[in-house]
Amino acid sequence: MTARIFKPAKNAMQQGLATTQEWQLDYEPAEPPFIEPLMGWTSSGDMKQQLTLRFDTKEAAIAYCEREGIAYQVLEPQEPQRRKIAYADNFAFRRSEPWTH
Repeated sequence: MTARIFKPAKNAMQQGLATTQEWQLDYEPAEPPFIEPLMGWTSSGDMKQQLTLRFDTKEAAIAYCEREGIAYQVLEPQEPQRRKIAYADNFAFRRSEPWTH
């Protein structure tokens, strides 16, 4: 059983970064999902796949895994690439095509 420790990305529907400050621990699937023959739903017998633990710091999540004897891997967050743009750039003379409505 292996666990992943990572910072979750923000939801597309949220503007702020309130829920992205915590570290999350998810378990890797122990068995592949299978298709239930009667209804055709995808299911799994692995109950740890439904478990999500949240920690304030990465060190707390690592300490939990080491204390419980869980193999883990830490996925470091990647900073988003920000472009510096200004409203005035819409009307700049160096613009390749003229601005229109």
